Amino acid sequence: MIDVQDICKRAKEASYDLAARSAEEKNAMLSAIARALTEADNLAALSAANAEDVAAAKANGKDAPFIDRLTLTEKRVATMIEGLRQIAALPDPVGEVVEERTLPNGLDIKRVRAPLGVIGIIYEARPNVTVDAAALCLKSGNSVVLRGGKDALNSNRVLYNIMRAAVEDLGMSGDIIGFIDDPSRDASRVMLEQEGLIDVIIPRGGEGLKNFVLDNAKMPVIASAGGNCHTYVDSTADLDKAIPVIVNAKVQRPSTCNALEHVIVDRAIAKGFLPALYAALKENGVIVFGTEEVRAILPEVALATEQDFYTEFSALKITFMLASGVEEAVAFINAHSTNHSDAILSRDQKAINYFTTRVDSAAVYVNTSTRFTDGFEFGLGAEMGISTQKLHARGPIALKELTSVKYVITGDGQVRK
Repeated sequence: MIDVQDICKRAKEASYDLAARSAEEKNAMLSAIARALTEADNLAALSAANAEDVAAAKANGKDAPFIDRLTLTEKRVATMIEGLRQIAALPDPVGEVVEERTLPNGLDIKRVRAPLGVIGIIYEARPNVTVDAAALCLKSGNSVVLRGGKDALNSNRVLYNIMRAAVEDLGMSGDIIGFIDDPSRDASRVMLEQEGLIDVIIPRGGEGLKNFVLDNAKMPVIASAGGNCHTYVDSTADLDKAIPVIVNAKVQRPSTCNALEHVIVDRAIAKGFLPALYAALKENGVIVFGTEEVRAILPEVALATEQDFYTEFSALKITFMLASGVEEAVAFINAHSTNHSDAILSRDQKAINYFTTRVDSAAVYVNTSTRFTDGFEFGLGAEMGISTQKLHARGPIALKELTSVKYVITGDGQVRK
C-alpha cells in the first residue's frame, strides 16, 4: 500500500535543501540523469517496460493516437535526454532579482525569484512527462511528486528509478523526486488533499483530468489541458504557403494538443482554395468534415456536426467552415476554442492586428503552424505543459513559470515609527 502522504512529506522536507542548491549542483543532477538514460542496462529496462505498457494498451483497445502518445521510441528518448541538457544550459531563475529599490528610510527591498516548493504533477499517457516534469522542477529548485496514468505505469516506474538513483549517486536526497506508484483515483484524491505539503498541482492531460483536479485539489492549480486549435485563412493569405502550413499543423503529429483541428476560410477565396487544400490533406490521410456551405464546394466531405467544432480530434480528422472576414472568424474561435493555440494566415496587417489582439488564447500565430506551441520549440527547454489559464502562468510552463517571488529586505537597525 502506497503511503501518499509520507511521499509528499518527504518531498517537502527535501525541498528546503534543494531550494538552496546552486545552479551548478542542480545542473549536475540533470546531467547525471541524462547520462543514466544513455546506459545500456537502463535503456533495456525502459524498452521492456514500455513494450509491456504498449502491448497492454493495444489489448485494451486503445486507439492509434493514444498508442502514439504512450510509445517511447529511440528518437523520443533522445529528445528527453536533449531536453535535460537544454534545461541544464538555461539560466537558473532562482535568485534572479526581479525588482530592487531603496526606501527613504534606507531599507533595501528586493523581489527575488524563489522556488514554489513542492510541485505535484498528475498526467496521463505520455511517459516522457516523467522526465520532463522532474527536470524542470529540479532546475527551478522544486521537489516534485509524480503521479502518472495506469497505462504508462511500468515505463514511469523505470524512469523514476533511473532518476532517483542518479540523484542519490551524487549524494543528494532522492526524496526530491516522489512517485505515486498507484494510478488509482483514490491515490490521486489523497494526493490532492496534501495542502501544506504540495504547494502547487499541475494536471497534464485532457479536460476530464483537468476538471477532476480542479474539483478535488486543496492547493492552487496550474491548469494544463487540451487544445482545440484553429487556423483562419484570410482572403489576402499567400495560398501557396497556406497549404503546407495547414498540412504541417494537422499531419506532423496529430495526437498533440497543438495540432490543428479546424480550418476557417474566408468566403471570398473558398471556391478557389478549398479544393487544393482538401486534395493536400486527403493525400496525407486526413478525413475532412465541413459545413453545408463547404459541402456545396466539396460534396465528397462529410457533414460536420455542431459538436465537431468543439472537438479536439487528436487524430487525422479536421473540419472546414467559412467566414466573411476576420471579425466572424475571431468570434467563432473565441466561442469554440480551448484558448490554446490559434493562427491567422494573412498579408493584411489590419486583419492580423485584429486577430492577435482579440483571439483569447495562450498562443496566437501569424502565418505559421500551431505546432510550435512547445517549450522545446520556444527555446525554453522541455515544458510541463501548456497552461490555458490566465493567472501566474500562461502558455508553455517552463522554468520561470515554476517559480514565485519573495521579498528580501535589508536594513541597518531601522525600526518602524
